[in-house]
Amino acid sequence: MHLLPLGDKAFLIELGGGMTAETLSRVRAAIARLDAAAIDGVTDVVAGYSSIAVHFEPLVARRAAMEVMLREALQVHIDVAVTATERIVEVPVRYGGEGGPDLDLVATHHGMSADDVIALHTAPTYTVHMIGFVPGFPYLGGLDPQLATPRRETPRTAVPAGSVGIGGAQTGVYPMESPGGWQLIGHTETKLFDVARAAPSLLRVGDRVRFVAVGR
Repeated sequence: MHLLPLGDKAFLIELGGGMTAETLSRVRAAIARLDAAAIDGVTDVVAGYSSIAVHFEPLVARRAAMEVMLREALQVHIDVAVTATERIVEVPVRYGGEGGPDLDLVATHHGMSADDVIALHTAPTYTVHMIGFVPGFPYLGGLDPQLATPRRETPRTAVPAGSVGIGGAQTGVYPMESPGGWQLIGHTETKLFDVARAAPSLLRVGDRVRFVAVGR
């Protein structure tokens, strides 16, 4: 574990490793330890693939004191897997058409049919490794390597909310309209981010996701 300054109001906790199940377990364990510690002055804890950003209010806790409290909270059992109940969220997707304009392109790129792409995309149970880019956007691990597809050379300036895409070796869902360069293969009506909900983001780090085809 490495604890580094991140500006004047945050620390970056590096936990090592890449986008793996082991690293995700360490990230979740660290977040659980921080939540349990309830450190006064901490305003936000943001998970990355292999790191955590801890934001704090310097008027409540000075940097040196915050660093000590963070190290004390994280030094025990940081490599122990989180035992919290695993959530599985099903996301219905309508593939192709206006909502998935790149489905045939992805199929052609891999020398398969559109139905093959749909079958491969709906087969795994994915894992949320990170929420980012825009609020509620899930970076999902577990995409079948046969579907790994390069991003578009020219990103779209406006990708509709609910678009399901593939970018490299990952898949994800755009929770709101935004620019984006992923290959769009389908669309869901599931609302991934809603400020009116108690927990605005439908998904959180560690959740499991299943895509369910509801037609073309």
